[in-house]
Amino acid sequence: WYPSPEHTFRFGASTNYHIINPGELSAVSTGGINQSLQLSFDYALESGLYFSGESKLGKKFALRYGLRYSMFNNIGPATVHVFNEDYQLIDTTYYEKGDFFNFYSGLEPRLAANYMLNDRQSLKASYSRTRQYLQLASNSAAGTPLEIWFPASPNIEPQISDQVSVGYFRNFLENKLQSSVELYYKKMNNSIDFRDHAQLFLNPGLDGEIRIGEATSMGAEFYVKYASGGFSGWISYTLSKTMRTFAEINDGNPYPAPYDRPNDLALVLSYDITQRISLAANWIYSTGLPFTLPSGRYEVMNSILPLYTGRNEYRLPDYHRLDLSFTLRGKEKPGKRWRGEWNLSLYNAYARKNVWTLNFVEDEAQPDVTHAEMTYLFSIVPAITYNFKF
Repeated sequence: WYPSPEHTFRFGASTNYHIINPGELSAVSTGGINQSLQLSFDYALESGLYFSGESKLGKKFALRYGLRYSMFNNIGPATVHVFNEDYQLIDTTYYEKGDFFNFYSGLEPRLAANYMLNDRQSLKASYSRTRQYLQLASNSAAGTPLEIWFPASPNIEPQISDQVSVGYFRNFLENKLQSSVELYYKKMNNSIDFRDHAQLFLNPGLDGEIRIGEATSMGAEFYVKYASGGFSGWISYTLSKTMRTFAEINDGNPYPAPYDRPNDLALVLSYDITQRISLAANWIYSTGLPFTLPSGRYEVMNSILPLYTGRNEYRLPDYHRLDLSFTLRGKEKPGKRWRGEWNLSLYNAYARKNVWTLNFVEDEAQPDVTHAEMTYLFSIVPAITYNFKF
């Protein structure tokens, strides 16, 4: 809806029906017998009503604003576990197919303001609230197929995030050079994490492994981009910190979130030698992900369990790599519809051994000794690609 050139409004509704498969296992025993295990599917309905608008207040000031009302329902068939305050299972409740139960809803406001200081400088500020009804279960620093999606439920409330940010933007050299600095702070309520020794894979009582707490994230983002002639490039750097605080984890002390990367740097360069030939380079660097290091072991009912230090006290080695590419485009001719180009690329050009995950295993020769095994993902990967348009 466009009531005037200075104001634009949008509104609407959305609905998503979620069908979630928590996991299944199929195996063949040494005797040739097929064995399988299938966890119950989760069903949910997520809907929302939204309104957004853009308004120009004079030549220098602009506002973007919006309000969304989100709704979430679990749907049967489902079995809901009932736990006591010590997370011990004391009862279960079964819902028939098509039964609606456990309703969540809430408002999600958004506001962003932009003020032009002059034709080269501007200031921006924003606030937003979001609700997350689907969660991802993983206690590994590596993204693997063992990660499990699951919905909000009577035992797991949706995560609510509030974020504020401010930024300063400035262009130089007749807009050939663009730069910006942004600061942000994010508070997350009903954040989830897992207790020590949590069993996530094929666990029908996964919600009993979960603990609820809060998290905060703050940081500064720096960005510079340059483009002139056949050369272009940009560099970005983020300095950030993401911490979690859970009463029942790490003795209630704050600890780094599993995805916390204090330093994140990216450098991209591109140069067109001619209209047909171009070179590109991309270098990225980030602080290694945090992980929890076992400091000892203890025996419980003939089983050896690791004894951990503080949650996420240690970090994997830093991640960095260089990617290179060479592109050769076909000759352009009047009336020619077919356009093709060859691309030669080199992923991880200096063969950096970036750790994908870290596991602790028993030494086969000395069962009482545990050692760490690092898994690396990809070394140098050359590739040749032909792209075409017609």
